[in-house]
Amino acid sequence: MLRLPVFLFLFYCATLHAASAKPNFVIFLADDLGYSDLGCYGGEIATPNLDKLAAGGLRFTQFYNTARCWPTRSVLMTGHYAQQIGMDPQYGKFPAWVRTLPQRLAPLGYRSYHSGKWHVTNAPRVVADGGFTRSYYVQQQDNHFHPKKHMLDDAPLPEPEGEWYSSIAIADHAIDFLKEHAQQHASTPFFSYIAFTAPHFPIQALPADIAKYKDTYAKGWPQTRAARFEKQKQLGLVHTSLSDPEPQITAPSGKESDLEILGPGETRHAVPWESLTAEQKQFQAAKQAIHAAMIDRLDQEVGRVLAQLKAMNAYEDTLILFLSDNGASAEVMVRGLGHDKAAPMGAAASYLCLGPGGSTVSNTPFRRHKIWVHEGGISTPFIAHWPKGISARGELRHTQGHVIDVVPTLLALAGDSQPAMPENAPPFPGRSLVPAFAKDGTVSRDFLFWHHSGNRALREGDWKIVSAADNGDAWELYDLSTDRAESHNLAAKEPARLKAMAERWEKLDKEYVAQAGPKPAAKGKGKGKGKKAEE
Repeated sequence: MLRLPVFLFLFYCATLHAASAKPNFVIFLADDLGYSDLGCYGGEIATPNLDKLAAGGLRFTQFYNTARCWPTRSVLMTGHYAQQIGMDPQYGKFPAWVRTLPQRLAPLGYRSYHSGKWHVTNAPRVVADGGFTRSYYVQQQDNHFHPKKHMLDDAPLPEPEGEWYSSIAIADHAIDFLKEHAQQHASTPFFSYIAFTAPHFPIQALPADIAKYKDTYAKGWPQTRAARFEKQKQLGLVHTSLSDPEPQITAPSGKESDLEILGPGETRHAVPWESLTAEQKQFQAAKQAIHAAMIDRLDQEVGRVLAQLKAMNAYEDTLILFLSDNGASAEVMVRGLGHDKAAPMGAAASYLCLGPGGSTVSNTPFRRHKIWVHEGGISTPFIAHWPKGISARGELRHTQGHVIDVVPTLLALAGDSQPAMPENAPPFPGRSLVPAFAKDGTVSRDFLFWHHSGNRALREGDWKIVSAADNGDAWELYDLSTDRAESHNLAAKEPARLKAMAERWEKLDKEYVAQAGPKPAAKGKGKGKGKKAEE
């Protein structure tokens, strides 16, 4: 709990009571969006709707995800670390004690709506297993112009006949659910979970959106990154140095032979910009323009949802949260419908990824990318906006936060500040962020934990240990109060601290995996591959 003087805490409680006893909730989740991609987090991409939310609410500067799609989404829906619930590694079934956020909100009077990506594979049916009242589920997102599979309320939908684009369709269904709610359940609070598939690869966008950024990135990765960093410092978002690019890093997805399909403009490494050929520079700048266009369009669709909230007189008493499921991705691969080199870049027939150079820019000022648990892989923008419940306007919150905190936060605001836990269920590892809505400070917690694809980390206060599977599992130690860029490894200077933190990580990892129970036997070969293909 945030440490506040008694009179401030009582004032906050009175302010909260004055707002609706049951506020509405909207969570916007982006896919593979980097820490610096939004305008209000330092980027040059036009995101006026999200910037306005930030200006009218709060921006958290040290908010974390789990470094990958399905772990973050499972944490967001359950309030437990993915290791505790059999989602990292994936077991295929939740422990019997797991309850999803919609299942917890229903007894409190809420109707819950989902639109977009799901990827909580332990609860494959969004309504029947996830507890949502209504759902539009984009089940396979290997093409932003044509859904291979999509479902309405757990039932398959036919392939769309007319024009379709992922962010627009996801917003359309979210708005339809809100309209239905306003017409039929106006006196009931709602939870709307809007999970965009953008800007996840393949990077594909509408031509008019791409045209806005045609020449924006011709100056190259270093200049764009430096400009973002300067803006971040001016905004007070970061107090660190700018991390160095790591050209030796290759994302653990894709293969060298993909370059034969993608052509000579592609590279699987964040090599120095000046070392690229003219063709490569043009290719990489065009990819960044497409990535920017996807984020621009995502923001436009957020704006349409916000307009619907205002039209139904729900905007003032709706807590709106925005975040990303992981850092930007360095992956370079070809899958789905494949890649047609003759097709315009960003069109439905192309299959391109942002790649390590663009990802390094998106994750400014941090190190590494999606999948790694260095700061670049796990740091997300986090915006909280609620006119009736948050009096702060445009303020920053420097306290640490994590997706494990979302469920206890929403439950506290819904009137269940001490939720009953089913038999054998561990307590929520997260903390309610409600006090942070009133005042910046330190949310009391002992640690934050990460483990994904062999990459490991633990944060205790400002100290963080981290190890990468591609670096021999060696632990590094950083003081994040001055070095969130993770540039100065203090492992040799602080061996006792490192040893104690590493031992704690080992203990927690075993404890969390044990809480998930024994892994069920696989029902056939290739099951795990099918799950990962959806990511």
